[in-house]
Amino acid sequence: MNAWYLICFLSALAIFIAFANQYILKMQTTIAITTGSVVISLLLILAVKLLGDSTALEITQIVSSIDFNQLLLKGMLGFLLFAGALEINLAALKKQRFEITVLVLFSTLASTFIIGFLSFYLFAALGFAVPFIYCLLFGALISPTDPIAVLAIIKQMRAPEGISVQVEGESLFNDGIGLVIFTTIFAVAFLDTEASAAGIAELFFVDALGGIAFGLVIALVGHYLIINSRDVNIRLLLTLTIPTAGFAAANIWEISGALAMVTSGILLGNITRTKATERTGPEDTRYVKDFWHATDSFLNALLFLIIGMLIVTMPISLAEIGLGLLMVPVVLLARFISVGAPFVAFKKFRKYDKHSVKILTWGGLRGGLALAMAAAIPRDQVFVGGSDLHNLLIIVTYVVVIFSIIVQGLTISPLIHSSISAKQQS
Repeated sequence: MNAWYLICFLSALAIFIAFANQYILKMQTTIAITTGSVVISLLLILAVKLLGDSTALEITQIVSSIDFNQLLLKGMLGFLLFAGALEINLAALKKQRFEITVLVLFSTLASTFIIGFLSFYLFAALGFAVPFIYCLLFGALISPTDPIAVLAIIKQMRAPEGISVQVEGESLFNDGIGLVIFTTIFAVAFLDTEASAAGIAELFFVDALGGIAFGLVIALVGHYLIINSRDVNIRLLLTLTIPTAGFAAANIWEISGALAMVTSGILLGNITRTKATERTGPEDTRYVKDFWHATDSFLNALLFLIIGMLIVTMPISLAEIGLGLLMVPVVLLARFISVGAPFVAFKKFRKYDKHSVKILTWGGLRGGLALAMAAAIPRDQVFVGGSDLHNLLIIVTYVVVIFSIIVQGLTISPLIHSSISAKQQS
């Protein structure tokens, strides 16, 4: 069995888990699939460690051969971000543009440095003397909220529009900014890039602004072609070229493909869809919308099952798991500070739901994006306390991600329902 066959079987398994969840657990689909993947991973570990099962061993070897960084960061991410951005309401986004901009830029950067400083001292206190630059790298990869996880859960729970737009808009854009921050720190840590303010600023802004500008170009070309196409199937195929060729081109040119996909997706989902509906009627545009909704759901299911199986391939110690659990409150504290501080200023100009900061903090889920960035850290280059930094940060990140999706994802609904009830009473 090769990696392609394994992905095919995992796809079917993820869909079956989602199907069974409708009738048995009735959990949010993303949470159900992630929980199922963790259970399957534990069973595989037991089969390999205790029984020496040859089939389970073969599966773990195939999973370890998959380049998770390439699969997500250079492949699936383009589809997932584009599909998510198509659903964003641009009019609602404009109303919250100031808040989202601050959350995307200030909060992501602030969280990166807060986690970097706190993890530096925590790692050292527990016998893992991780150099500060790598702690900062960990802060960069774990700070962005993951749109793949966030959008699925927030949509299903039907959060109030104001909070929903903030969470969705922030999660879509801050993963692009987070990738840019991660790439910048990565270049300093591993590629011997000069750590000067001018060099870092140039690397950051070329990547971020280049991605947004390229997204605008893609959206402009896509808009013209889609509007002037007479065949609904051609219109659908034209949208497919954006997260494929468009995303690939951005990566080759070393600009932010993530921000390009978000920018083009929002514009096509609002401006182009409206114009196409006026010309051809709602049925044709609904066909394209349904396709991308189904694609988004399928890739979400596959992604979270692969995430759960990734851990099977690594040597794990109780100390590393414990370190991951200790990092959970550190990440949440950084999130609360980096989100709460801007809202102190925001409240002077506009009234917000009293649960906004709590929902943004607890609903700021981490997911596959963080693991993909952690997987990009080179193997066998840096060793800390006898552990390869690559394995250490993946395990710590995995623990934070699983806690985020399962624990936070399962418990965010009371906060959202409280906000809905308060709004209805007022």
